[in-house]
Amino acid sequence: MGIAHMDCDAFYASVEKRDNPELADKPVIIGGGRRGVVSTACYIARIKGVRSAMPMFQAMKLCPEAVVVRGRMEVYVEVSRAVRALMEELTPEVEPLSLDEAFMDLTGTARLHGAPPAVMLAQLVKRMREEIGITGSIGLSHNKFLAKIASDLDKPQGFAVIGAAETDAFLQDKPVRMIFGIGPAGQEALETAGIRTFADLRRWDRADLGARFGSMGDRLWHLSRGQDPRKVSSRAPVKSISNETTFHDDTADGDVLDGHIWRLSEKVSDRAKAKGIAGRVVTLKLKTADFALVTRRLSLGDATQMADRIYRTAKGLYDAAGVRGPFRLLGVGLSDLEPAEGADRTGDLLDPNAGKRADAERATDKIRARFGEGAILKGRALR
Repeated sequence: MGIAHMDCDAFYASVEKRDNPELADKPVIIGGGRRGVVSTACYIARIKGVRSAMPMFQAMKLCPEAVVVRGRMEVYVEVSRAVRALMEELTPEVEPLSLDEAFMDLTGTARLHGAPPAVMLAQLVKRMREEIGITGSIGLSHNKFLAKIASDLDKPQGFAVIGAAETDAFLQDKPVRMIFGIGPAGQEALETAGIRTFADLRRWDRADLGARFGSMGDRLWHLSRGQDPRKVSSRAPVKSISNETTFHDDTADGDVLDGHIWRLSEKVSDRAKAKGIAGRVVTLKLKTADFALVTRRLSLGDATQMADRIYRTAKGLYDAAGVRGPFRLLGVGLSDLEPAEGADRTGDLLDPNAGKRADAERATDKIRARFGEGAILKGRALR
């Protein structure tokens, strides 16, 4: 048993609290700006009901005492690299999922380190806290599916182990919403079929699950038994990066959709930076209330990994799509990937200032990281 999942606790907010001790005991929300959506929130704010992707006005109603901080992506990338360096001291098999989480394969490392994986992971989170100043939660099990579930069991600063012998008993009464990647629509489909727990899922015949849910049915059959053959790999080629959200209630509200396009662009950028890659094609995905799927793509003049550029392109695709809502799903993706060196350095004919904006954004983030958030203010902030 040596597959681990490490997830930093409220990563962006934790970095802000580390760099500004005055925020330590205060509710902190990362986000705001004209897109008006929450990127993430610390656990104090989450207790009040604040969640990622929530409109800022709603978050402030729930937690009016919150301190709103604009994100500093350049700083988060640097902290993420420091965390990954610590993980790579334990094993070369580190598979980052985003800036703040990764899988590790520690199989066979006990002899190398003179200690079992659980001990090494405890030392990892201790070093993260003492050397980098942030905390993380660990899940350890015999496959990726269970390791990710374990890391979510006792956040923040959690450490959970799910052994092979206890897998069946552990999963028996757990809700199927614990399966990563099942959104509201998927949960509704399972509930319609009378499937609420893993025990419900196990009662289904494998062929019947396939007939009812297609290719997802076979995956559900295996996961209900705690089976996941996927390997941890730091070398697996990434063909595309995407993020999507399924709305609890279908929406055609332009401001809400705009906020989600920004949030999803930020997540795609986050993952691209964590993997050191950039992409030349931005994709927008929409699913209407009657399940019609609309996809739009645009090829850029050069590769990008910047949230601002991905957002501007995706928003342009949305504006030009001419599709009426309401929508039940929205997604943003990046493909035609390549190493990030040299990305975002030149503009294209449609956006000749993109390279300059990227350079300015990097420079501004570095100055703020060193001298504080107020070191540089945009002109509109002085009005």
